[in-house]
Amino acid sequence: MQINDDNKNIKTYKDREIIKRLYNYMKPELFWFIFALFLTIITVFVGLLPAFVEGKLIGILQMSDVNDSNDQFLTTICNFFIKNFNYVTEDNFRLSISLSLAFIYLVIVLLNALLLYTTTMILQRAGQKTILRIRRETFNHIEGLSIHQFTTLPVGKLVTRVTSDINNINELYTTVIVNLIRYALTLIFVVVIMLVLSLKLSIIIAVIAPILIIITILFRYFQRKEHRIVRGCVSNVNTYLSENLSGMKITQVFNQESKKQEEFKKLNDKLTRESVKQIIIFGIFRPLIFFIYIITRILVLFFGFGLLRDGLLPLSNYVSFYQYISNFFEPIQNLADQFNSLQQAFASAEKVFSIQDTIPEIIDKKDAIKITHLNGKIEFDHVWFKYIDEEWILRDVSFTINAGETVAFVGATGAGKSTILALICKNYLVNKGEIRIDDIPINDLETESLRKCIGQMLQDVFLFSGSIKSNITLRDESFSDKEIEEACMYVNASKIIDKLPGKYDYKVMERGANFSAGERQLISFARTVIHKPNVLILDEATANIDTETEVLIQDSLDKMRNIGTMIIVAHRLSTVKNADKIIVLHHGEIKEIGTHQELLNKKGMYYNLYELQYKHN
Repeated sequence: MQINDDNKNIKTYKDREIIKRLYNYMKPELFWFIFALFLTIITVFVGLLPAFVEGKLIGILQMSDVNDSNDQFLTTICNFFIKNFNYVTEDNFRLSISLSLAFIYLVIVLLNALLLYTTTMILQRAGQKTILRIRRETFNHIEGLSIHQFTTLPVGKLVTRVTSDINNINELYTTVIVNLIRYALTLIFVVVIMLVLSLKLSIIIAVIAPILIIITILFRYFQRKEHRIVRGCVSNVNTYLSENLSGMKITQVFNQESKKQEEFKKLNDKLTRESVKQIIIFGIFRPLIFFIYIITRILVLFFGFGLLRDGLLPLSNYVSFYQYISNFFEPIQNLADQFNSLQQAFASAEKVFSIQDTIPEIIDKKDAIKITHLNGKIEFDHVWFKYIDEEWILRDVSFTINAGETVAFVGATGAGKSTILALICKNYLVNKGEIRIDDIPINDLETESLRKCIGQMLQDVFLFSGSIKSNITLRDESFSDKEIEEACMYVNASKIIDKLPGKYDYKVMERGANFSAGERQLISFARTVIHKPNVLILDEATANIDTETEVLIQDSLDKMRNIGTMIIVAHRLSTVKNADKIIVLHHGEIKEIGTHQELLNKKGMYYNLYELQYKHN
């Protein structure tokens, strides 16, 4: 599946499928989620007690004696206190019981705070572990994608998936799920309590509830739709920023700042418009719920006053019922927030799952051969390859590189030289024909173990932020300082590193910006040699190198030929003239094979290339 962040084309998932996959991730922490749910139920119940206690406090203060109440519950409380507590008498029952209930009220509030804190900590612990699992699995999957798949999906979108989108899912585990349950339980408990307090006033709630349900369902539908669009816009902005910040030097050199600003403005304006739509949807919902809330309070005041006047409703029940109106509407308004976060999490989950469901183009066979060493024999047997349909890059290519040989590929740009190297590293699979390494079909070899035996040195050397040491070892701490120094001395990199302050601990800026192309290349040579490959690949590794550094690199190349099979691609024919075999490519086909002198004697394509380069020099 090719990933596309166009919201019209990206794969969508049904809610139940998203829920199932998110549930599978939380399974290892299921006990803690269930425990947090149990605490949430207790918290909801405890959190509703203060309003009930407030109503009873007012009812007790209104009583002239223990039996002066039409609230049977209040009468029972008063008699219970008088009978069981010596400090409560019929003369002081109002003050004594009120103080006792106030103390109970304080205990309830403190207990509720403790339960909320405990629940939050448990959820954060379980949620962070779950998110760690999702992020790790997503990153590992991305690493398994082929080079071709990386060219179809911008880096900025991948970064958005692993960071922003997964962070949105984090809210689902740590906040949204429990809050949805908390608010739903609160609604249920409040409705039950209201029915107990006053069946007649509860009719008002029964009329209002269906209206609220319909409004909430509509809100959820429009919010989900808009969230998908917004997430796509955010991804596009991140992609644009990632690409253009990396290429800022080119933008400034060609004075394209104004054009780039306009392009970014279009993307940013679209994100703004869609975000405003999302805010408008949310902005309509909350005031509408608040308006219905005010209408409900007015209705309860009006009809409740009539019930009080006629003696059909105790004052304590009326006060508690009125307080519970807030407890009824507050969860509904908060549910809107949680639905907002839920839709955001589901929209982000779709994006993350679309990455996870991208099938890698190169998958090892179940019985793939794991190797620890290569002799270095490489055979191309009638190989055809294309990146795009009907645009063949290699056409019926056949050759053999014997173990330990140094072989060079030359030809014009687009001849297929770098493609051959990519096929040897199994970055792509051939369309026709077969590649064999040490007489084993390359498709039968485990990709990871194959690449461990091959050392690649490219024209565009990438250095990571850190130190020279970490760039050579790739943060593999199994290498000793002595091994690092020996590798650098072997490829002449030590002659540059020893001049730097801090030497191997010298700080490397992003992408190695504080090093010249030649210096970066020597560091990459050391990086390759220290990992002890059996096959060395140099793809234009000597291009754009100054003369002084080229001498060091050429000496390094002469040494590295003793390591094993070496394959060189270079436009500078001076780099390849000492190769055991030179293969000349043109439009994806092999035109000539031979040594430097043999090809010159033929006076064919290689001879013409050499003459052109010699005259140019």
